[in-house]
Amino acid sequence: MIDKKLLSILVCPVSKAELEYQPEKQELVCWASGLAYPIRDGIPVMLESEARQLTSEEKAQRNS
Repeated sequence: MIDKKLLSILVCPVSKAELEYQPEKQELVCWASGLAYPIRDGIPVMLESEARQLTSEEKAQRNS
């Protein structure tokens, strides 16, 4: 679980957009940049080089 206060101040380092916490995947997702940042040992890894690209299926699911 990520702290709600921390989540409220974190933004995507690429787009500066807000992030969505996805506990089942342990990721912070930025829909604006299409990146998902991992959470390792309870710590968000906010590096573009560590983020994964969202799949077209994930983006489509969000928009439906």
